[in-house]
Amino acid sequence: MENEVSFKDSKKYKIFIIVCIAVLLIIGFILGNAKGSMEVSVQRIFEVLLNDDGSSERLVIWNIRLPRMILAALVGINLALAGAILQGVMNNPLADPSIIGISSGAGLFGIFLLVVLPQYQAFVPIAAFFGAMLAAAIIYVLAWKGGIQPIRVILAGVAVSALFGAGISGTLVFYSDRVHGALTFMNGSLSSRSWPEVQTILPYTVIGLILVMVFSQKLNILILGDDVARSLGLNVEATRLGFTALAALLAASAVSAVGLLGFVGLIVPHSIRLLIGNDYKLMFPASALLGAVLVMFSDTFARTILSPTEIPVGIVMAVLGAPFFLYLLRR
Repeated sequence: MENEVSFKDSKKYKIFIIVCIAVLLIIGFILGNAKGSMEVSVQRIFEVLLNDDGSSERLVIWNIRLPRMILAALVGINLALAGAILQGVMNNPLADPSIIGISSGAGLFGIFLLVVLPQYQAFVPIAAFFGAMLAAAIIYVLAWKGGIQPIRVILAGVAVSALFGAGISGTLVFYSDRVHGALTFMNGSLSSRSWPEVQTILPYTVIGLILVMVFSQKLNILILGDDVARSLGLNVEATRLGFTALAALLAASAVSAVGLLGFVGLIVPHSIRLLIGNDYKLMFPASALLGAVLVMFSDTFARTILSPTEIPVGIVMAVLGAPFFLYLLRR
């Protein structure tokens, strides 16, 4: 038993888990490109990717499925990292961009541009970021009382989410003639997404990955508690503010690309924490990989289960995430 415990605590075991998730990522990528109304063999996928033969398979893979799978992976990475950051910063395993209102803030600002000012759609990522930061700031103000307490964060987040949700509903009521695109945005969907969305979100993902890996040790110190962190020389409030801004940026970029996609930031970091522990140097890369895996598999399922009808991936994530959230709440 002691050997088993020590092995599970060892670095080799944790790296083994990360490698297993990476293998799942490859499998999910292949399945996502192979499955659909047009079945494509694995061998044929690589053939059409390496050679432009002008075939229908090449058009489907290159223009539809490949960018969609890449986008699913990038969105999963961003939301998983945002959730991992928020859970550490707020010292709350239930923190998630969608649950505590950050995604709703990004969604409100994004919906406003899409519906009220559609000529400025190119500025949706910027607007979504400011909406996410506004939501985060309100949550901090409401939850702060001599420090951040987990229950106050959740309650403040629920209130903020309801407030911004009401704003989204009000916007859709006043502009009901433009509601179709907004509904897709609200449910979170990868349908009709292609290379432009990949190009939009990719810089945020790269920047986010670099920053979380560079500053992961600061979050390891922060989760020890404010007093311990200050005694170790960490500027607690500046660190917390910087990480919150990064989480908001990651969540906002994902929202601007696919709409309101919930529970990824809740399910992934908590699962990784159970598997490999709280060391953010390993948690961040593992969460990024598992986030990509989760969204890729969920989107493939949503796209194929009722083919040719397509379910928004946000619905699949809600079906998975709601029971998981209740399980965590009971614990």
